[in-house]
Amino acid sequence: MGLRALARRVLPHGVRRTLRRWAGAAAPAGAPGDYAARLQAEQARFDRDVNVHELPEIFHYWSNRYLAPKFRSLGFGHPDEFFAMALARAWHASPRAMRRFVSIGAGNCDTEVRVAKLLAARGIADFVIECVELSPAMLERGRELAAAEGVAAMIRTVRADFNAWEAGGPCDAVMANQSLHHVTNLEGLFDAVAGALDSRGLFVASDMIGRNGHQRWPEAAAIVREFWRELPREYRYNHQLARQEDEFLDWDCAQEGFEGIRAQDILPLLVERFGFDLFAPFANVIDPFIDRGFGHNFDAGAEWDRAFIDRVHARDEAEIRRGAITPTHLFAVMCVGRPGAGVRLDGLDPRACIRRPD
Repeated sequence: MGLRALARRVLPHGVRRTLRRWAGAAAPAGAPGDYAARLQAEQARFDRDVNVHELPEIFHYWSNRYLAPKFRSLGFGHPDEFFAMALARAWHASPRAMRRFVSIGAGNCDTEVRVAKLLAARGIADFVIECVELSPAMLERGRELAAAEGVAAMIRTVRADFNAWEAGGPCDAVMANQSLHHVTNLEGLFDAVAGALDSRGLFVASDMIGRNGHQRWPEAAAIVREFWRELPREYRYNHQLARQEDEFLDWDCAQEGFEGIRAQDILPLLVERFGFDLFAPFANVIDPFIDRGFGHNFDAGAEWDRAFIDRVHARDEAEIRRGAITPTHLFAVMCVGRPGAGVRLDGLDPRACIRRPD
């Protein structure tokens, strides 16, 4: 699976499973008044996105060349290994006979099933992953998958809305895989997670932390537009929205649904509540050129296309390193009651990666 699994998790619009999980949901306390309308619009938008599973080959070129070496230096090659690595640590640190892990927004439980199998392959037993999900149909698919893969005893499904989740007891680890940027009640969720962990427990997350709606902040949008002017006209066609964008329009994905509804609040709220054992942020300007909207316009086998992506990536990295722009994605292993081990990808500190609104 490798970086294709990462691709399904880190790109804008790459969170298909979250849409169905909210079907039929009642609005949680504190949710926006247009909750139901947003839900309906988001479901409709993804229903008509026929290429939702199809990732541009240019993404794989970029991720294999630039992301994979970074992540291997941290001990994992793809998201499943990342979560398994962290849960294994929590398992060994726990004094409990049966370790309790919780996955927030588990969808079909596919990641959780694969993580359970990775843990079992390491000889780790006596644990359960509680898969928190609102959609009964998705939970049923998760149970079927767990049984088919031989890990039914390690997977427990729990129907709940993550905007109002309560732990109901201590946890050894909580994981969130591309679900946080759909949460409206981040404060309540993070407080519940922190309250469920002791100093040995871990909060493990992979998510998107850029501007709300996955827009660019002005300083990043200006750089995107610099490169945009270099693109041939046929490269400026948005396949997701089925429209020509001769100028970069920086679409707000949260206008109708929950995609990136509070993405820019995720990192500041995490920093307030957790220490960081591992903080791995990455990317910003590169996003529009390799996602499903415009990435299909590039030919990963063409020299000009690869050279263009290489230049965008180099500029992206340079601007992030000098603090001119902030990353839009992160992998993080967090803790409570202690400052954290402080492993930082490229030396980037969580507080320095916060971009607060002007």
